[in-house]
Amino acid sequence: MSETTQAPLTTEEIVVNLGPQHPSTHGVMHFVVTIDGETIRECVPHIGYLHSSLEKIAETLRYEQFITNTDRFDYLNGLGNELCYVQAVERLLGIEPPPRTVFIRTLMAELKRISSHLVYLGCYGNDIGAMTVFLHAFREREPLMDMFEAVTGGRLLYNYLRIGGLRNDLPTGFTDQLHRFLDYLPRRLEEMNDLLTSNRIFIARTRGIGILTARQALSFGVTGPTLRGCGVPYDLRKLRPYAAYDQVEFDVPSFPEGDCLARHLVRMEEMNQSMRIIRQLMEKMPEGEIQADVPRRIKPEAGEVYERVESPRGELGCYLLSDGGAKPYRMHWRGPSFYNLQALPVMVRGGLLADFIATLGSLDPIAPDIDR
Repeated sequence: MSETTQAPLTTEEIVVNLGPQHPSTHGVMHFVVTIDGETIRECVPHIGYLHSSLEKIAETLRYEQFITNTDRFDYLNGLGNELCYVQAVERLLGIEPPPRTVFIRTLMAELKRISSHLVYLGCYGNDIGAMTVFLHAFREREPLMDMFEAVTGGRLLYNYLRIGGLRNDLPTGFTDQLHRFLDYLPRRLEEMNDLLTSNRIFIARTRGIGILTARQALSFGVTGPTLRGCGVPYDLRKLRPYAAYDQVEFDVPSFPEGDCLARHLVRMEEMNQSMRIIRQLMEKMPEGEIQADVPRRIKPEAGEVYERVESPRGELGCYLLSDGGAKPYRMHWRGPSFYNLQALPVMVRGGLLADFIATLGSLDPIAPDIDR
């Protein structure tokens, strides 16, 4: 009886489109993923679906008019965006804002950092399949939204900072409201750590997944929690202090593993450090004016400046070029999500398709911050 030979089992690569309309791509993003079975062979991000031309719009508006547009670059860090922009204009003008203004700006930026990380926490839990923590995180964010509304009148987009100052001072009762929140949040963060971070299913879905080395991260220009999750403690608030960060004590959390879990742990600890910063700011808060003397018609001398701050996603930069007129001659916005996303193909290559969303969510990307 003749022996029959069996042909070797072969697989065929197929191309899968993730997005641009997808519940877990954190916005209108499109990824063309080549898979062999369940293994990712290649990933090509396609961006531009939210291109808003805001950088070009800046050339058509006076310096003071463009402030409200900066909130739209990263809608979870509106006040941090405004801070970056107004500091850039102030450097062009040679203006120093009053001490109280500097402290309030720093305070609001740290509150936005906590708010942004709570959104990350809820959405990332949802990405992994833990919907309960989504409800908890958004519940804890609600008092922050109430405080933003009390101070600025808005809950998402603010137009609160001014060149040389602020639109208005902190309202009556804000301090008590803030202290109640600071007393309340640490317990809730411990609860959410028990719900998610310590959950063995969550750990299995994130530990050793989406690994990015420090060398790779630096080569792509990755910053923020994604870089600090590679063991590089790079934080502009420490390395190049701005606003009131040189007057407070805080630590820069970093973890060397470079995986999804490390990036998650960085953000969880950053919320604790932000609360630490806020308490010191409230203790040292000076009295006084909230607006410096600024010319009625803002026309900086010809020159250029690059201002950068530490957003919840990394290094946020604003480049302004002045020709001596009332409008910027050129404005460029360095969105950290754009640079962080460049590293995604390296992080997912060789991994499983099921781990793609876990890796993408660990970058905490914001689509308008990528496209601008």
